[in-house]
Amino acid sequence: MTIVLDAMGSDDRPDPEVQAAVTASNAFNETIILVGNAEELETKLNQIPGDKSRVRIVHAPEALDMSDHIVDARAKKQNSMRVGMELVKAGEADAFVTAGNTGMAMYYARKTFGDIPGLIRPCLGTIFPVKNGHAVVLDIGANAECRPEFLVQFAIMGKVFSQTMLGFANPRIGLLSNGEEEGKGNNLVRETFPLLAESGLNFIGNVEGKELFEGMADVVVTDGFTGNVMLKSTEAVAKLIIDILKEELMSSFRTKLGALLAKPAFGKIQKMLDPAETGAAPLLGINAPVFVGHGRSDARAMVSAIRSAKQAIDNHLLDELRKAIQPSA
Repeated sequence: MTIVLDAMGSDDRPDPEVQAAVTASNAFNETIILVGNAEELETKLNQIPGDKSRVRIVHAPEALDMSDHIVDARAKKQNSMRVGMELVKAGEADAFVTAGNTGMAMYYARKTFGDIPGLIRPCLGTIFPVKNGHAVVLDIGANAECRPEFLVQFAIMGKVFSQTMLGFANPRIGLLSNGEEEGKGNNLVRETFPLLAESGLNFIGNVEGKELFEGMADVVVTDGFTGNVMLKSTEAVAKLIIDILKEELMSSFRTKLGALLAKPAFGKIQKMLDPAETGAAPLLGINAPVFVGHGRSDARAMVSAIRSAKQAIDNHLLDELRKAIQPSA
């Protein structure tokens, strides 16, 4: 297996990517292709100890910024995102991972690979920690504006992702809303509800945020604007809780002693709430494995992103999505 890592994606590029390439190539025994300015990458790579025999560098002289739009991207014809995806398209690699501009990742992924036949719109899906396990939430940022038929296909892809990556046999599908009752929500939610109810999926109806985190649904669908706000708010609250706990537990000798005794439990909670454990979200519906991580990703998050891409390939996620999305007659 060979995975392309966009070395010029993260906010601190290329340091997290270079470190992650070395760590992941050894941890997973797979080849990692770093795409970016070759001279800079070689210098950074030489500074890292360890076996680097499974790390390759492919030169891309330009890099996209988080503020870039399509016009800017088109002017940077040899940017690392485009060059990296072309390697996958040419069969030189099996998946593409970036911590770069989400909008540009969507643009280049559709332009380079196209959508799965029958798909209306791709989306970003991720795994949320919930009571007694995990849930898949999608879309989390690829489509700010959605139509009801988009959300139905998101639900289908969420089901496949949940089955393939998390092992759920018949995932419960929920529609994110501001109330559990049918008829609650905005126009999009109200128009999507009957479509999901007639879809043949294991649709359990509307779910609020509290039901999501109680683990009452295995897959929760929403538009990309709402999903992205919820994702970032959840991450911010999780960080706030961890920071407050650390501050309070270090405030006195007694609390420090208690923290020492409870260290395994706190470690488990911190790991569960840490977004770096997932690393990246798949662009579901793209006709190739493409994963997009946070711009603020560190090396550990990038290793997790590579691991997610590897698991998707090992579990044949793309093949299962192709089977589930049927082209219209």
